[in-house]
Amino acid sequence: MRLGSIILFVALCSFSAYYVYEPIPEDIEERWKLMLTDTFFRSLSHLADFCELLGIKDYMGVMYFITLIENIVPISDKHVNVTVENFDGVEVLLYQPKQQSGDTELRRAVIYLHGGGWCLGSSHMSPYDLLARKVATELNAVILSVEYRLAPVHHFPVPYEDAYRVVKHFLQIGVLARYSVDPGRIAVSGDSAGGNLAAAVSQQLLKDPTQKVQLKAQALIYPVLQALDLNTPSYQQNQDMPILPRTLMVRFWSEYLTSDKAFFRAMMANAHNNLESSGMLKFVNWSTLLPETYHGKYNYSAPAVGLGEAKLAIETSGSLIDPRASPLLVPDAALRSLPKAYIITCEYDVLRDDGIMYATRLRTAGVEVTHEHYESGFHGALMFTLWPMDFLLAHRMMDNYTEWLKENL
Repeated sequence: MRLGSIILFVALCSFSAYYVYEPIPEDIEERWKLMLTDTFFRSLSHLADFCELLGIKDYMGVMYFITLIENIVPISDKHVNVTVENFDGVEVLLYQPKQQSGDTELRRAVIYLHGGGWCLGSSHMSPYDLLARKVATELNAVILSVEYRLAPVHHFPVPYEDAYRVVKHFLQIGVLARYSVDPGRIAVSGDSAGGNLAAAVSQQLLKDPTQKVQLKAQALIYPVLQALDLNTPSYQQNQDMPILPRTLMVRFWSEYLTSDKAFFRAMMANAHNNLESSGMLKFVNWSTLLPETYHGKYNYSAPAVGLGEAKLAIETSGSLIDPRASPLLVPDAALRSLPKAYIITCEYDVLRDDGIMYATRLRTAGVEVTHEHYESGFHGALMFTLWPMDFLLAHRMMDNYTEWLKENL
């Protein structure tokens, strides 16, 4: 009996070590902390797969637990007033620095769009609350954190439309005056899927002839920018990396665009393009848009067109090439008048190449771009600023982001 107990204990320890351990690159700081953090994410993902298989709950419904455990009720403090507002039917969290005696200057403003693959996340999550307070306090800025509706209940273009409506509402002269905001010092920003929405909103505002106030800056944190080629070098290099493996990012794209499971399977095989979308592949051709140093050991192969189950999801093709979903899919002429950009990318992130290609294309179009690449960075790092899963990388990233806004807004 005693020997059996020892064998069982050793077996459990071995299984736990095998499950926790991931082949994470040596140059990532605090590797073991990332391994332990990723164990939680992988466990929840496995549970989500199991629940969906049994028909108990859909995958994203289980994964939404990540959002729930981080949700808080933001409250005002001695530095910032926090209120819940409604801008054109969309809930927003408004952070306003408390006015100092004699302070009559107009303020800067940042409209922030949270990440989460369009399916998860909330402006009420504690890391976003911390970021909003920091930027509001250090920049004496009004921060608008947008609670847009989520997929898969609300497919594209609903999340985008919510973001766009909020921005349009806020950029009215009368609304800006109400919050003492300088019309010439407003930025839109977001991380991951929020970076996607921020880039899309920046582009679409320029196309609106009735829009009087334009953005001064766009700050995109490891943004997702295209769905045509899901086998770029970074997708291949980082397909099993925390916190966003390739399978999860492909699932996010699929859930954002359609409920058709055949489309997810086609995307996994990178065989989801058709004749219409294949004509746009030139805008995401990483062999020409990525510096050689990011090509690695990979050779370019254009995504397959019109194969297998992609035919079953042909109705999604319009969304695939819609620049409101994939901001990379626009000609250079549509980029030339965009506001200055700050783009963060991380080496160990499937989305690394999206951000780098966008930085390349913006510079080619004459837009002022600051590209900050974190050689030891991983996707979602900015969210890990709170104990016990706080990373030194996250705090550096937050400080550098805030400093850029301070200098450029």
